[in-house]
Amino acid sequence: MTDPAQWVSTPIPSLAEPDWPALSRLPITGSAERLVPMSLAPPPIRVFPAYARLGVPDAVNECYLREGVYRRLLAVARSLPQGLTLLVLDGWRPWRVQQYLFETLSDSIRDASPGIDEQALLERTREFVSLPSRSPDAPSPHLTGGAVDVTLCDADGLPLNMGTLFDEAVPASHAAALETQATAQLPNSARDNRRLLYHAMLAQGFTNLPSEWWHFDYGDQLWAHYHGHAQALYGPAELDTIENRWRRQL
Repeated sequence: MTDPAQWVSTPIPSLAEPDWPALSRLPITGSAERLVPMSLAPPPIRVFPAYARLGVPDAVNECYLREGVYRRLLAVARSLPQGLTLLVLDGWRPWRVQQYLFETLSDSIRDASPGIDEQALLERTREFVSLPSRSPDAPSPHLTGGAVDVTLCDADGLPLNMGTLFDEAVPASHAAALETQATAQLPNSARDNRRLLYHAMLAQGFTNLPSEWWHFDYGDQLWAHYHGHAQALYGPAELDTIENRWRRQL
């Protein structure tokens, strides 16, 4: 499906949340694809490294992604109706940022729900932030460079109404939430914007995390899980540094 008119008229399906233990057992072939900064991308694509701008400790002031993901995002941006484009909010994350996000959300849920048991707390936290992991066999999706957080924006760079904010940890942030719930306060334009983003991304090979309308994957274990692949492409990645470069050269 490549027609934007069809994208807007096609509902987002309601998918089950990932089976994280099963997902973590999917083998990873590994890839030498480099991480590249999305700020290299030509117009009309836009980049706003949300966590750095929000003051999250150790967040990088750039959105790095695997080269294959970078090229697919450009294809998505070029497929959108005139006057609209992608706003890239986050890509590869340092492990410390993943840990900060997980602990901060977990603490917030515990404060809001005194007495919550540990299993329920874990499940509610993982709904919006995956476990921090640098394991070569089961890395957090954003540590691979294959996971990306995106939204749509207009020609002036202003984000479109998607019904909830990026990283808003509420049920309405589930990708398909606006397909079923009453929309007195969440207009059809937000539902249609989600549909457009969802189907444009899937047309370029991405998969979506059902609990987050903004989160898409290519090449990581989440992608393999939702595409039905026997193995993933991307394991954990690290930014190239001048020290690493010199050590390789010498």
